[in-house]
Amino acid sequence: MNANQNLDHLAADTAMGAVTLLVGDLDAMTAYYRDAVTLRVLSAEGDRVVLGRGSTPVIVLQHSPELKHAAPRSAGLFHTAIVFESRAALAAAVYSVATHAPGTFTGSSDHLVSQAFYFTDPEGNGVELYWDRDRTQWSWTHGRVEMDTLFLDPNEFLRENLTEQAIDDPVIGDAGVGHVHLSVGDVDSAREFYVNRLGFDTTAELGGSALFVSAGGYHHHMAMNTWNSRGAGRRMPALGLGRVDIVLPTDDDLGSVAERMAHFRVPVRDDGRTLSFEDPWANAIRLTATPAAP
Repeated sequence: MNANQNLDHLAADTAMGAVTLLVGDLDAMTAYYRDAVTLRVLSAEGDRVVLGRGSTPVIVLQHSPELKHAAPRSAGLFHTAIVFESRAALAAAVYSVATHAPGTFTGSSDHLVSQAFYFTDPEGNGVELYWDRDRTQWSWTHGRVEMDTLFLDPNEFLRENLTEQAIDDPVIGDAGVGHVHLSVGDVDSAREFYVNRLGFDTTAELGGSALFVSAGGYHHHMAMNTWNSRGAGRRMPALGLGRVDIVLPTDDDLGSVAERMAHFRVPVRDDGRTLSFEDPWANAIRLTATPAAP
């Protein structure tokens, strides 16, 4: 670990890993993320399909037909946000969804730090596809990043950024999970768990309804809001979010989190390679370390 790393904070190079979804119709969900969202099937074994770009898993689909949809206003996943490396790559993916699943589009916004398009997959899970502006263009004041929700015309965006080549082959460049946004019961408990215990830094807040957190000065790796779930308690087993993965730079960073969780008496499953625990709403979180270079 970097000697300057504050042991109360997650390492600066922390990143989000794949999001696992528990799904009722594995074939339909695979088709959506493969054909519409433009992810590749990296592996498909039995009741589990892993989709991503290159060698990077983005979405893991776990067939769980015994489960039903969660009750309205439950805690869980608000959206999985997939970040693309260029506006051209984002435009290709947006065009693909518009072509293959036009009814799943729910909106688009310019957030100053990023440009984003929103969808809902066939089983009701939120999906954000976005591109980040360069960090030199982000504005920070007293440790908070300036974000907004400005109108973004999807047709104009496609006119400016979609290429003929992308229409024929929409898989352009790399993509990965940029952030994960959760629905929670209250923001204070989210702050206590994700900032004070897990070690993210607060980057933005929307009154008492939403919290944005990150490591290393990113605009946000995770967010929690109460817009559809205020007062929600612990989740019951249901379709939807199965697990959020977070990737730390080193085994030492993993060990620091384990010590911090033990200090706060958070129940943790530690197999020597991963740390697994639940947040106050029973959202499953797993931490791993980036494999060391050979």
